[in-house]
Amino acid sequence: MKRLFSILLCSILLLPFAFTQKPADLKGDLIIFHAGSLSVPMKEIKAEFNKLYPNVNVLMESAGSVECARKVTDLKKPCDIVATSDYKVIDKMLVPANADWNIRFAANEMCIAYTDKAKYNSQINARNWYEILLKPDVIFGRADPNADPCGYRSVMCMQLTETYYKKPGLANQLLAKDQNYIRPKEVDLLALMESHNMDYMFQYKSVAVQHNLKFVVLPDQVNLKNVKYAEDYSKAVVDIKGKEPGKTEQMKGEPMIYGVTIIKNAPNREAATAFLEFMLSKDKGMKIMEKDGQPSVIPMEEKNYAAVPDRLKPFVKKP
Repeated sequence: MKRLFSILLCSILLLPFAFTQKPADLKGDLIIFHAGSLSVPMKEIKAEFNKLYPNVNVLMESAGSVECARKVTDLKKPCDIVATSDYKVIDKMLVPANADWNIRFAANEMCIAYTDKAKYNSQINARNWYEILLKPDVIFGRADPNADPCGYRSVMCMQLTETYYKKPGLANQLLAKDQNYIRPKEVDLLALMESHNMDYMFQYKSVAVQHNLKFVVLPDQVNLKNVKYAEDYSKAVVDIKGKEPGKTEQMKGEPMIYGVTIIKNAPNREAATAFLEFMLSKDKGMKIMEKDGQPSVIPMEEKNYAAVPDRLKPFVKKP
């Protein structure tokens, strides 16, 4: 009887450990759709994550954030995690039908990127960059507003520049120029830059930093970085293609913040939760993000706080 009691007691004491997930327990494919501007840090985070969870096969697809969302909503592609360069893409396109919550995790800013092969590169600065871009012998590129937040943020920058520098018609002049150099996502422009087929591009500062490009630091009133100018940013408005054919979605300017979520029907939810727990930790994934020019904004309020998995609640605040 005593022996039986001892066995039962040990079983009870060890019960919690039976449900503790070990790295070796996690396995299978983990599918992540992410913004192009996250390509460099996500690759590094994947490598570090796999040191702890070697049996998880992390499959990452890079695209414009809007396109990432449409892969889930329109194409119905299997997916575990969606990480976007604008948290509003998740709120507007995935919540509530395809996702329950949205964690905002990193910031960024717009800049004008270039190499030392760009025409007038020794002359360009924060005061004259738009004049340089409008020169007939200069070519500049930007991302597609309908596919990528960097695209509609580039348009917002043009609108804000017109206001800041008091140059009526400037935004339309910039929008009308070099339309053959619009690409689906901001990192697609890098090939044109590296082959010297383009002089300048509207780009995220983080991408410029990650690829060792030179860049013009834009005024805070223009670069969509500073919360101090949130009200001014909101006056910049861009219409993009909506969820349904023929409909549009209005995007308003605001300080740029990235968002991430787990899809409701995620095929590998346990691995997805473990990956985000690693990615959002200050001394792990976010340390890599910060090194690559994307400063942390964790924790921020999440309106659907109750729906956030318990393991991820440390990375958000109650509203």
